[in-house]
Amino acid sequence: RHKVYTEWGFEEKNRGRGIGISVLFAGTSGTGKTMAAEILSSELKLSLLRINLSQVVSKYVGETMRNLEIIFESAEKGGVVLFADEAESLFATRTEIKQSLDRYANIETGYLLQRIESYNGLVILSTNMPNVLDNAFVRRIRFKVTFPFPDEESRFKIWIKTFPNRTPLGSLDFSSLAKLKLSGGNISNICLNASFFAAHDNKPVNMTHIKKGLQIEYSKMGQSMTNNDFFS
Repeated sequence: RHKVYTEWGFEEKNRGRGIGISVLFAGTSGTGKTMAAEILSSELKLSLLRINLSQVVSKYVGETMRNLEIIFESAEKGGVVLFADEAESLFATRTEIKQSLDRYANIETGYLLQRIESYNGLVILSTNMPNVLDNAFVRRIRFKVTFPFPDEESRFKIWIKTFPNRTPLGSLDFSSLAKLKLSGGNISNICLNASFFAAHDNKPVNMTHIKKGLQIEYSKMGQSMTNNDFFS
């Protein structure tokens, strides 16, 4: 970074933009975006400051910008990795200006972009809905990393690796479980809930416990397990 920005002159040419790195993590819920941010901050030996942009946005004029300023000041003092979730709440395709509030919303978006560019550390933005993001915003982000929904082979590995080594396991049909179209986040929830059921029964985790965990997770997603041939 020193060579490119200082010796080769990019810092002077891009004056005011800062020398930090901005990254967009895009993918559906449960595909590992937050986990990846945690791993990056751990590898860099830096704290991770996680914020939810949908909670930062305020209906009161000027309040969003004040909230953002507090966040960036704290991040700069701590030298942390800044992880901002639900980027679509501020960076969805800009609305046509029909009233003063629309104009102010666009000003807030521009302010956040400027603040990201001037931040000298690592800023990671995350979204579950990359298709609604403003192209002008995406162009100003240095890197975009897409987190795909796991295929069957990946799901098989996730099922196996989610249980800690000390968890007693019975006969689990991971090959059949991998056929269920679930994200890594879903699988993690199912394994944890199944483990609680097994601990209550004082038994190793078996397929009965997994089925109970699946029922809870499918219910949260608003889906029914009755159409699943695997458990019919």
